[in-house]
Amino acid sequence: MTRVLYFIDSLSAWTGKTFAWCIMILTLSTCYEVFVRYVLGAPTVWAFDMSVQMYGALFMMAGAYALSQDAHVRGDVLYRLMPIKVRASVDLTLYILFLFPGAICLVYYGFFYASDSWFYNEVSWSSPARIQIYFFKTLIPISGFLVLMQGIAEAIRCIQCIKNGYWPARLDDVQETETMLLHEKEDLSSETPR
Repeated sequence: MTRVLYFIDSLSAWTGKTFAWCIMILTLSTCYEVFVRYVLGAPTVWAFDMSVQMYGALFMMAGAYALSQDAHVRGDVLYRLMPIKVRASVDLTLYILFLFPGAICLVYYGFFYASDSWFYNEVSWSSPARIQIYFFKTLIPISGFLVLMQGIAEAIRCIQCIKNGYWPARLDDVQETETMLLHEKEDLSSETPR
């Protein structure tokens, strides 16, 4: 089971890190637009659309990665005070009630949304450049599928935590200092590795 969880984690991490390069493209295109607009007086027609699509792609495709790193925003004020098995039960309940239906909707409706866009060779109606957006809309069902897969992995982790009393290991990656300190505290208090 650990190999399956690690495979899903690594798929989410690879996708998130790959699409993180959208930030570089977004930054370079924005700097270029600022330069040509304000220094050369020759603004582009494509820079705004580029920034919208790069940020949208990054946002959608990083969701599964954030979930794999336990980095999504939550109301930690009460959550941190709960016993670990209760936290796992709360997470599992929320995955079942909200994450799975939302991800399934993204996959199902996103597929039809993207296929219609491909059928019509859709272009942006708000863009003076009339850029094609069917490639971008294809990311909707893909991101929903990745979040669904990662959600299944997280649900399995919750079930294992409810049974064993500790969180199963996940792939290590860069974490916020606050998260690292919280995990160290949990490890010290439970004497069982996370």
